[in-house]
Amino acid sequence: MGTPLAAAGLLLLLAGTTGLCRAFFSLPLRVSHPAAPGGSPPAPVVVRPGSGSRQQDPPGGADGLALASDPEGTLNFLAMVENLQGDSGRGYYLEMLIGTPPQALNILVDTGSSNFAVAGVPDPDVTSYFNTELSSTYKSQGIDVTVKYSQGSWTGVLGTDVITIPKGIYGSYTINIATILESENFFLPGVKWHGILGLAYDALAKPSSSVETFFDSLVRQAKIPNIFSLQMCGAGLPVSGSGTNGGSLVLGGIEPSLYKGDIWYTPIKEEWYYQVEILKLEVGGQNLELDCREYNADKAIVDSGTTLLRLPQKVFSAVVQAIARTSLIQEFSSGFWTGSQLACWDKTERPWSLFPKLSIYLRDENSSRSFRISVLPQLYIQPILGIGENLQCYRFGISSSTNALVIGATVMEGFYVIFDRAQKRVGFAVSPCAEVDGSPVSEIEGPFTTADVASNCVSSVSFHEPVLWIASYALMSLCGIILLVLIILLLIPPRCQHRYTDNDVVNDESSLVRHRWK
Repeated sequence: MGTPLAAAGLLLLLAGTTGLCRAFFSLPLRVSHPAAPGGSPPAPVVVRPGSGSRQQDPPGGADGLALASDPEGTLNFLAMVENLQGDSGRGYYLEMLIGTPPQALNILVDTGSSNFAVAGVPDPDVTSYFNTELSSTYKSQGIDVTVKYSQGSWTGVLGTDVITIPKGIYGSYTINIATILESENFFLPGVKWHGILGLAYDALAKPSSSVETFFDSLVRQAKIPNIFSLQMCGAGLPVSGSGTNGGSLVLGGIEPSLYKGDIWYTPIKEEWYYQVEILKLEVGGQNLELDCREYNADKAIVDSGTTLLRLPQKVFSAVVQAIARTSLIQEFSSGFWTGSQLACWDKTERPWSLFPKLSIYLRDENSSRSFRISVLPQLYIQPILGIGENLQCYRFGISSSTNALVIGATVMEGFYVIFDRAQKRVGFAVSPCAEVDGSPVSEIEGPFTTADVASNCVSSVSFHEPVLWIASYALMSLCGIILLVLIILLLIPPRCQHRYTDNDVVNDESSLVRHRWK
């Protein structure tokens, strides 16, 4: 999950440029960080909500692939078109009705976490909250849950209630829902959403993976295919303006009107985040020539809740150098690249012509092939606000990361993205709404050979929750047994103790266990 960016004030610095346009000055900017799941160790709980009110099965099995609408059944994909609002700076959200009688709330769509949570008490930064006392169908599970992000956190209580999505699948369904009672830097000024919908795998769910996720509950109760798709339409528009952009979250399948051309699929490497394998990056058609493992250190994920394209530090530095080298701007303020400053041009200027195209190569389902998704500068040089009548300011839509490559909204706004959980793959197709002034700002091309790339760019050793916790508990149990044996040996009379020889050597190794956060 990402957090919004906002201009913090005026900084009287000149950002010199060359070429056709000139950046007049820069503004300090708060840098967005993607959120990372965290919190308490898994608790031994199993929470699986009961079935919802709708029992009619839609055509097709839950593991099948739905490619067309079924107006008479549970699924009507056309009804889900443009069911999202928002922007890349503050996230895209879905209207949802929760409880009995229903309470309407806007819920942030986040493919980088797994908990469904809503504000449960008044908060100065949210306009609405879910009042559990007013819902006759709400049931508290009495389980505390805490989710920490790299910027922000919340604590609440787990419960269940019925939900309805006005522009989603038909019917009401009983879902696990966390009511947020306390938060820190989670709800920020200006956001128009009141909760978060985590659509990643149950491995990231808090307080443990035994808590059934929102989408798993829909698949089980509504018997929809285990697939959803996402379109975010904010290309070339202000990332945090006064208005909102559109988008679509299609639950249970793929809506053909939301993409053009072919869908290209890349395998999901691990089912926690939507982890994929990046093979290489190009700037202006030039390969960065980095080891492919640099792009996947320590994971590469697709996350709608992260505002920017985030790159590992070494990759980020190489991208910035390549953009500066191939663009028409040779002398530019370093603060723009690091996200601390905005660059402003006259509103009659189009600075996008100064910057190169950025391409990301993903491994195809056929491992000997790859395909590339490309974003034009209109997606990563992002308008953010105007100054007076004559100036338009922009931010750099790419930032550095300490522990992941994150394909966030900066890139996702160019594509219709399919999360095909049933076949363990993520698909990309060009989005018709990814246009600026009538011209497309995203491309997909392929196939390409992978002969010049390593056969595996992802580390074969990947410890993460819940495997990480199982391993740590097993290790602690083993240490406890060893300690007990040592105590018993110390209590045994000396004549019974074994006299160790030079050949009796004991090697004791221990490992550190760490959370993996976005």
